[in-house]
Amino acid sequence: MRQSPKPLYSLVFPLRVWATFLLFGVPATLYVIVLPGRKRRRRAARRAGRILFMLAGIPLRVTGLENLPAGACFLASNHATYLDGPLLTAALPPRFGFVIKREAMGTPLVGWLLRRLGSEFVERFDTKTALNDATRLIQLARDGASLGVFPEGTFRNEPGLRAFHLGTFLAATRAGIPVVPVVIRGARAILPGETLRPRPGRVEVALLPPIMAGGKRGDDARALRDAVRANILMHCGEPDHERAAPQHPEN
Repeated sequence: MRQSPKPLYSLVFPLRVWATFLLFGVPATLYVIVLPGRKRRRRAARRAGRILFMLAGIPLRVTGLENLPAGACFLASNHATYLDGPLLTAALPPRFGFVIKREAMGTPLVGWLLRRLGSEFVERFDTKTALNDATRLIQLARDGASLGVFPEGTFRNEPGLRAFHLGTFLAATRAGIPVVPVVIRGARAILPGETLRPRPGRVEVALLPPIMAGGKRGDDARALRDAVRANILMHCGEPDHERAAPQHPEN
């Protein structure tokens, strides 16, 4: 039996997305990079992100911004695709920076942009460096910084919420600040990890009520991590990959 032809829009949609990235995304990135002042760069990046998704034909819905505390906090989000970073940049107020894996510093153009936006780069593999990074995050939190992080560390092609690294939650616990669970829905369907061919779809970024650790100890940090992960798992629409995979040694 012959398969019915794909709708024309599904065929031209990838061209629209990549044309938007090349004709608007790259110039906007360069513009943000050369702007003076981190606050101005973050505001410009947020506006550019929203325009980028609009021009690309990817509707973005943001809910739960009222759940953001007025003071310092960390945001922990699920991570499924390369779209997630730009999505959070477009969705969140510009006071938020991001915690990024150190390898991203070497990515052409993107690494430069991340540095200019005031991102905090952390080590995932070297234990001593990772401990120093955790100490730095604790101090930043105590100084009033608000940061977004993907506690899974990276993403994989197959759907599922993976184990969360402990570092962010330990920093939040020691600093006495809340963690806001953030759920990204729809991004994996648009840009699955095994392809660079985008598919039509909608995305939503939902901010859930903040969660505080019950104390200052390591057990309190682990309980905070587990509570945040359980909230994200409940709303992200993906399976629990942690049950099928061993815990990361840092967890």
